[in-house]
Amino acid sequence: MLLDDRSSRQANIDLDAVPLEATGLVHDYSHGAAPALRGLDVRAGRGEIVGLLGPNGAGKTTAVSIMSTLLSPRQGRLRIFGCDALARPGLVRPLLGIVPQDIALYPSLTARENLTYFASLQGLSGRELARRVDEALSFTNLADHAQRRAGTFSGGMQRRLNLSAGLVHGPRFVFLDEPTAGVDTQSRNLIMERLLALKADGVTMLYTTHVMEEAQRLCDRVIIMDHGVAVAQGAPGALLSEHGCADLGELYLALTGRALRDG
Repeated sequence: MLLDDRSSRQANIDLDAVPLEATGLVHDYSHGAAPALRGLDVRAGRGEIVGLLGPNGAGKTTAVSIMSTLLSPRQGRLRIFGCDALARPGLVRPLLGIVPQDIALYPSLTARENLTYFASLQGLSGRELARRVDEALSFTNLADHAQRRAGTFSGGMQRRLNLSAGLVHGPRFVFLDEPTAGVDTQSRNLIMERLLALKADGVTMLYTTHVMEEAQRLCDRVIIMDHGVAVAQGAPGALLSEHGCADLGELYLALTGRALRDG
């Protein structure tokens, strides 16, 4: 997909800089409660897919909210492409794409109308907007369904359109929260192939999933979180060798335990 370079022309944005560096992130939601984050460090290099893994309540959602500039931490620093993203979030947001776990589509609008709306929110218009919408539809194999209402789509098609909505403006860094949840095998395979194509184009991604096989296939590095901190961080193969585990699922359970995390 064609990447956006509008923000790169502004001061303090350096597309050759490290895409994301978060240092010492600390956050809590109420006085006296256990902190949601207790000093998290995250680094994502250009074209990397970094997996953020952890059980319910580990702090993943808080971490992503902070790194995507939707939430300010109590402590810590965040630099995105060389820019202080906590001080100037509006400067870096055009470079970011967010693909949420919940389907963020308007069911009464067509696929094209949905993408046109989301592209317009990013300041696109005219021929550039139309070109990017066409490109985003083709990218997820939905061009033949552009005039269908999103509410008539199957679950897999909605997931693919949800991905297109997060990519339509050409972001350089994409946050993906369980982008294959509830889809059929064919749609899951297509989504993962498309993410690898983005990686080949130099797009950096932070990938949250509970499917360890996906993380092992896609991610250059993984961060396993529990109780607000990273309990392991590194390339999947290196972590498996270090801990003597056969696969990422075994490692995950060894580090976070087998007890259920309800709520």
